[in-house]
Amino acid sequence: MRDKKAILIIADSERDSDMFYATGFLAPDPFVYIQKDDEKIMVTSDLELERAKSQSRVDKVLSLSKYEKIVKKRGKKTSKLIELVIAVLRETNIKKLSVPANFNVEYADFLRKKGFKLEVKKEPFFSSREIKDKHEIGYIVKTLRETERTISKAIDCIRKSTIKNSFLYSERGRRITSESIRKLIDVELMKRGYTARHTIVSCGEQSCVPHNVGNGPLRANESIIFDVFPKDEQTGYYADISRTIVKGRASGTLKKMYKAVASAQELVFKAAKNGAKSDVIHRKVVKRLKSFGFKTGKIKGKMRGFFHGTGHGIGLDVHETPRISKTKYTLRTGNVVTVEPGLYYPDIGGVRLEDMILITDDGCINLTKFPKVLEV
Repeated sequence: MRDKKAILIIADSERDSDMFYATGFLAPDPFVYIQKDDEKIMVTSDLELERAKSQSRVDKVLSLSKYEKIVKKRGKKTSKLIELVIAVLRETNIKKLSVPANFNVEYADFLRKKGFKLEVKKEPFFSSREIKDKHEIGYIVKTLRETERTISKAIDCIRKSTIKNSFLYSERGRRITSESIRKLIDVELMKRGYTARHTIVSCGEQSCVPHNVGNGPLRANESIIFDVFPKDEQTGYYADISRTIVKGRASGTLKKMYKAVASAQELVFKAAKNGAKSDVIHRKVVKRLKSFGFKTGKIKGKMRGFFHGTGHGIGLDVHETPRISKTKYTLRTGNVVTVEPGLYYPDIGGVRLEDMILITDDGCINLTKFPKVLEV
């Protein structure tokens, strides 16, 4: 009978979503997770020991100080974390390990030097993360609803603005900028226990670079893209939503772009279901946008049209598997993925719409409730 590989993660769970998923324990400093067969073990410092015992969802919590004593008995004056981990592994008779792709290279080299066999498992490390249970779906929807409320306030601020010399001014007479609206969004979410980073409020030509967060004054009659993807600091789960608006009048071409992107979204809503091939859906989206007359390619050395994926999984990371893109994935019941086609032409503007859907046996459910309106 072949020996099973035990799982080993050494990381802090504030930044490493796999560690948080495995343990349900939030800590800023690295600790150790070992899973052998069905037994889940955490090894942590005495500082976190009691909290780990009461808050984590593992079977056993061990103290690092116990293994420091074991290592020192062997003549070591000081002990590195990886040496303590080896003491635990030997005590539990583990020789073969499965580690995540971001595993510390120095640790990996040391383990191999000491005779352990390592296999690096590609994303997703825990395949079960792709299938959300009812609790996870609830956490995601909770984050989404707060995000929708916040975006509503931001768009309302722009809706109530006045136009002077093509620029937008608040009711207090201050010029409205990408920075001021982003601050409104981020602070509003922070008040409710959510962290938003790299929030996008981009206008005009800036909106044609999908990850440009935007800066400077917002202008009338030009597209303004909002893309907000905060994390609930309590549960760790993200939401992701994008909307495109124009304060004033949108050009005829911009309206046609908006219609094309909305049509591409609807195509995905109808095609997405358990067993659907994500790369096939993505190709259909490209074809749909092209049917409206919007081609993709390089012009003067820069990409134009639709040049990113149609969507991505979301959960404890804002970008997870599966993805709806050129990469091949099969959608499965319980996946939560974004649907975010877009079009980008600097001489016209950018348009992106993004909702989140839950894949079901025979279709999908749009979890996003926030309306889509171009002109405000």
